[in-house]
Amino acid sequence: MSAQAHDGAQIDRSEQSLGALVRGWRERALLTQEELAARSGLNVRTIRRLETGELRRPRHASVDALVHALGLTPAERVLLTQATVGMSVRAARLVPHQLPADVAAFVGRTQELALLEDAGEATAMITAIDGMAGVGKTALAIRAAHQLAPRFPDGDLFINLHGHTEGMTPADPAETLARILDVLGVPGEAIPTHLEDRAALYRSTLAGRRMLVVFDNVADEGQVRPLLPGTAGCLVLITSRRRLIGLDNVRTLSIDVLPQADAIALFTNTAGHHRTSHTPDGVLTRLVHQCGLLPLAIRLAAARLKAHPAWAPTHLLDRLTQHQHRLSELHAGHDSITAALDLSYRDLTAAQQHAYRLLGLHPGTDITAQAAGALLDTSAAHAATLLDHLLESHLLQEPAPNRFHLHDLIRAHAAHLATVHESAATRRAAITRLLDHYTHAASTAVNLLYPYEADTRPLPPATTDADLGISDTTTATTWLDTELPNLLPLTQHAAQHGYRQHIHHLSATLARCLHTRGRYTEAETILVRALSAARDTTADHTAEMDALLGLAEIHRSKSRYDTAVSHAERALAIAREIRHRSGELRALNTLGIVHLGRDQLDQALDHFVQALDLARAIGHRTGELDALAGASNVLRFKGRYEESASYLTLALTIAQAIGHHTSELRASLGLGYVHLALGDQKTAADFLVRVLTLARSTGHRIGELSSLNALGLLHHMEGRHEQARECYQQVLRLSRKIGNRNFQFEAIHGIGGVEHDEGRYAEALDSHRQALDLATDLDQPSDQARAHNGLAHAYAALGRPRQAHHHWTKALTILTSLGIERIGELGIDVETIRAHLSAVAAESTTTAPGTP
Repeated sequence: MSAQAHDGAQIDRSEQSLGALVRGWRERALLTQEELAARSGLNVRTIRRLETGELRRPRHASVDALVHALGLTPAERVLLTQATVGMSVRAARLVPHQLPADVAAFVGRTQELALLEDAGEATAMITAIDGMAGVGKTALAIRAAHQLAPRFPDGDLFINLHGHTEGMTPADPAETLARILDVLGVPGEAIPTHLEDRAALYRSTLAGRRMLVVFDNVADEGQVRPLLPGTAGCLVLITSRRRLIGLDNVRTLSIDVLPQADAIALFTNTAGHHRTSHTPDGVLTRLVHQCGLLPLAIRLAAARLKAHPAWAPTHLLDRLTQHQHRLSELHAGHDSITAALDLSYRDLTAAQQHAYRLLGLHPGTDITAQAAGALLDTSAAHAATLLDHLLESHLLQEPAPNRFHLHDLIRAHAAHLATVHESAATRRAAITRLLDHYTHAASTAVNLLYPYEADTRPLPPATTDADLGISDTTTATTWLDTELPNLLPLTQHAAQHGYRQHIHHLSATLARCLHTRGRYTEAETILVRALSAARDTTADHTAEMDALLGLAEIHRSKSRYDTAVSHAERALAIAREIRHRSGELRALNTLGIVHLGRDQLDQALDHFVQALDLARAIGHRTGELDALAGASNVLRFKGRYEESASYLTLALTIAQAIGHHTSELRASLGLGYVHLALGDQKTAADFLVRVLTLARSTGHRIGELSSLNALGLLHHMEGRHEQARECYQQVLRLSRKIGNRNFQFEAIHGIGGVEHDEGRYAEALDSHRQALDLATDLDQPSDQARAHNGLAHAYAALGRPRQAHHHWTKALTILTSLGIERIGELGIDVETIRAHLSAVAAESTTTAPGTP
């Protein structure tokens, strides 16, 4: 069995319990419980308790031992880890409905539809529909999908993989999986980096669901193989110009041109029966054969006839015959499509022909009248008129209002004509105007959504764009959501064709937006392209610095601290070399945040102090606020509360004076924590409620999580257990929704503390184990110390002093190595831990040997 098939077979177990997973993997390895115990170094009783479900939270070391003993793949390790920490291996059950509208004039294909109808009765069936361009593969797949969709209650997906789209690179399977997982509700932070791990998570997410998935325009087997489900219940339809004989367990359905009768019916239905009813014998037959019996060519030819009331079918036949000598660049048999397209093109006015040619250059998926106006160097209103004419000529499609799309073959035809009839200078000027439009609009949208960071982004190029329709946060969000499918290929085009200014601007602008939305993979892809472009051209050091800083922030968010430090330090060196003061400031603050995440408090404070001095020297208020917030956090973690409060009070004053709501939120949150630590709980509550209100009114998810977590702590400290639990549960739900694992730790750890104070020590033990696993995975030592402290208290309360001693020793070792005397607001400090150790040491010596 191949590794991939091996993964798929095991991912099917994702809905089973931890015990079922372990038992299934053991049986697969042909091991008894005793043999697995010997191989893993675990006790036979432990293996038995795992498989019966009695032991639901094994230690991290036990999980590692099982992984190695059972030879689990990375994907299976993900399943095992998720099961042990109580996380659902399945994403939230979103029900997507992505099928395009059904084809209005569809005719024939009765036999093919019957075969696909039979496929829908089976389980885990995959059908690959192949045939030459224009033969109607996509139309057949869409018609069949609409008929089959009611059988699949968990929804349907439609993904164009651009395997044969002129001017576009075939979709990368890893990026496609990231998009699909996002649609299926998997948080951005939870999407793995590597293709195999993404494919395994995808199969796991689909396990137990009944979904219909259509992959359109597939290049080859390698592009689609990682995208195939591994479980029963899903139906997959694939369209490709190639016969995908290299795929296992896939039924292929090769479709040819239409039968003559169906081809004539399609022509008649499209052109109108009244236009064809008195046609001489044989004319319609010759017409459809001149179109190669291909549905696309037939539709276009019929549309031309319909658009010219004075024409008879004989006139159309004569015109098609005159263009028969024109060969397309496509394979044999496709030249009839070129003839039909040439005919449609020749019927356009000069302005419409020029517009058609330039539209073929657009690298994105669709275009609006505003973007078309920039491409064509005209107003949006005039562009809309031109687009309407092309739409009426069936050279454009309008899948949504004011969003126009070129069919792949028409795009290729238009792009070829542009190469023939437009000079290289004209083509480059058109793409430059298009990129100017998108960069200007992206800046407008992102500046509305993140106004306090506008000075950290490059200025957009000058543009003559009028009203973009982006006037507030709602329209800005809508524009970004709609245009991201265009913006991502545009950045790739800009990088590949030497538009250095645009790739720099688009990457620096979009990275923040994608980062905030948890779309780390796409942000990283754009920034890597920008970094490569900056280094490969004329050494654009500013662009290189910006790309490195963006990548450092992405890597920090994904807990890749070593890489984050490397990128930030290189950016800092560049900024100092070229005397880019604001870039130096951003690099210092980024390094401070990274070191703070690693609990390297002295290094973090040093960078924040340097950043603060520099920000004040150059008058950079946003940088100053970032440095003040970062330094105050370090001081608070060090127990220097008065100094932390001083920094925060200054930050709050500045933020309120300049209307910087994000920094006002951060400063108020910090002051809430400081007052908690100082015992002034009323003042703390005032600050924290203010933060929660501000966060929710501005849609600041991290601020909402932070304030809810702090309020949970406040309620806990004051003995209001129900209120504390409710706050922590809100934190847990929201953090899982957006994929923030740091706040998942905070919520689970907080719930464990509440459970302990309620006397539910076994439940507390379980929660703190989950918290420790999360802190270990995140490589955050101070959080590990907090979790060890919680475990120690739970063990002590359960009368197990030796285990309590072990975990307090772990906590003490971590805090000592970090040079931290106190952590958190609930009295976790070195002195108290040493006192606990002394107390349990005597008790553990009196415990009988063998006591669990």
